[in-house]
Amino acid sequence: MFKRDTYMERRRKLREAVGEGLILICGNDESPMSYADNCYPFTQDSTFLYFYGIDRAGLFGVIDLDNNKEYIFGTDFTIDDTVWMGPLSFLREEAKKCGIEETGEISDLTALLSEAKSQGRRIHYTSQYRHLNIINLSKWLNLGVDEVNENISEELTYAVVNLRNVKTQEEIAELERATNVTREMHLAAMKYAKPGMKEHEVAAKVAEAAKKFNATHSFFTICTRNGQTLHNHNHSNTLQEGDLLLLDCGARLDNGYCGDMTSTMPVSGKFTEKQGDIYSLLMEMYDSAEAVLKAGITFKEVHLKVCRTLAAGMVDRGLMVGDIDEIVASGAHALFMPHGLGHMIGMDVHDMENFGEKIVGYNGEEKSTQFGLKSLRLGRELEVGFAFTVEPGIYFIPELIAKWKKDGTNAEFLNFDRIEEYLDFGGMRHEGDYIITEDGYRRLGDRMPKYIDEIEEVRREAFTN
Repeated sequence: MFKRDTYMERRRKLREAVGEGLILICGNDESPMSYADNCYPFTQDSTFLYFYGIDRAGLFGVIDLDNNKEYIFGTDFTIDDTVWMGPLSFLREEAKKCGIEETGEISDLTALLSEAKSQGRRIHYTSQYRHLNIINLSKWLNLGVDEVNENISEELTYAVVNLRNVKTQEEIAELERATNVTREMHLAAMKYAKPGMKEHEVAAKVAEAAKKFNATHSFFTICTRNGQTLHNHNHSNTLQEGDLLLLDCGARLDNGYCGDMTSTMPVSGKFTEKQGDIYSLLMEMYDSAEAVLKAGITFKEVHLKVCRTLAAGMVDRGLMVGDIDEIVASGAHALFMPHGLGHMIGMDVHDMENFGEKIVGYNGEEKSTQFGLKSLRLGRELEVGFAFTVEPGIYFIPELIAKWKKDGTNAEFLNFDRIEEYLDFGGMRHEGDYIITEDGYRRLGDRMPKYIDEIEEVRREAFTN
């Protein structure tokens, strides 16, 4: 938790941006796994955490803009809670840590909302993703459950996004810390993975590295020999000589800040000639992104720059034919990279994605519907303080290749005979976390092994221990 002035200043800026009415910020409640007392690990709503810093279930923050009052509502702990969970702080004590003096029960919140609604005052809230909060808002605001997310406040949503998109020095320090823990998770895998191991053994080593720093996972770890499957959560395969192991994982600190990095490593310790050739192209793509990162450029431009580098590399290798600009305009290159170059990062691994990519990643502009480009989560102009990922990848997805060949999709640009020589290749990706600065950009965290010689040097440790 930051010092109380940080949260007070954030809420002050929020009040200025919204102006009038009542702001309701919903925290998360516990989420039962199989029965009420057996819950999934609790994760606080990141917007609630941003404005209040209290990592506790069942809370709601209210900012009364018209009367210049602030409240936190929730159910206080009882002696029974203390018996089972140990000494716990009262809500009023937690509230004071973020500069809130007035607290109340949920019944007080419902009375306040009812009064405001009867007076015709605007009640601002953002889109909800937890069913319990949707049900609560439905009851409190007299809306159908399907109407709750249709009546969100755009003023509040844009105000929150504009504040959270620009990271302060305090936040950047926490992102650095999260990124460095994430780096340790990757190094642990690089120094451990060997042929004959199960993917879940490597994933366990990654989890151990996070736990050493009292961190959790910012998302479900991708640790797979089948890197051509973009979000592969299966960890049951056995690593084989000649495989590539793709690891996409991130640390989440106890204050909510996240890291997100991807590395690709040869299971046998050294890249084959074919793997090294494609990985060299991946590094060209990565470096081409870094070369243009700065405030004022749109991330869509950066993405398309990387796509042109990919297309040129595939033409050089005989997998594609034609003019580079025409290839990219057609979307043919997306056969090999069907996702976007990156996304915002912060207190969510895909920061504020619950508010929608159109608002967070595009500032209200329409997204492309083209295959590949439609999956670019961040397209807007970059500003100083923006934190985001850069994650180009190259994939040979047999099912997609077969479909495009059968359908003749972009056939004028694709040499399917040559492409089919790579059907057993798999996929690779490299990802780092970045911040836009006054003079350009900075990659967050300590240096991560990136190039072939750097990765192979670290991989040697797996075979010498």
